[in-house]
Amino acid sequence: MAHDSHNLAIFRGRLKFKNTISKIWGVFIVLSIVTAIEVILGMFRPEILVRTTFLSLHLLNWIFILLTIVKAYYITWDFMHMRDESKGLRRVTVWSGVFLICYLVALILIEGDYVYEVLSNGHIKTGF
Repeated sequence: MAHDSHNLAIFRGRLKFKNTISKIWGVFIVLSIVTAIEVILGMFRPEILVRTTFLSLHLLNWIFILLTIVKAYYITWDFMHMRDESKGLRRVTVWSGVFLICYLVALILIEGDYVYEVLSNGHIKTGF
């Protein structure tokens, strides 16, 4: 049976109806707020966030990376219907993606810092 404006989900042994329209507006509002924060920070580029560095990267860039991971997590949580799944499946699906993204970001930052050092200082000799 299909419901026109309601989703049926089981939460801790009881049935709960959630209005589809309110769910869509909720997702829209959350993603709009996070995107607006990214756009405002990108437009105004606060000097304190641009001058401060952490692990060879400006603090503003770390904020962009963090907000992008938050948006990806929320999209997975809502559009892949992870909130209605069992706890184990949620953790395996969502957290493995988050850890993969963090790992790839770390690798890109390490390699980018090495390439920057080579281009600015010439050949880097390492003692293996």
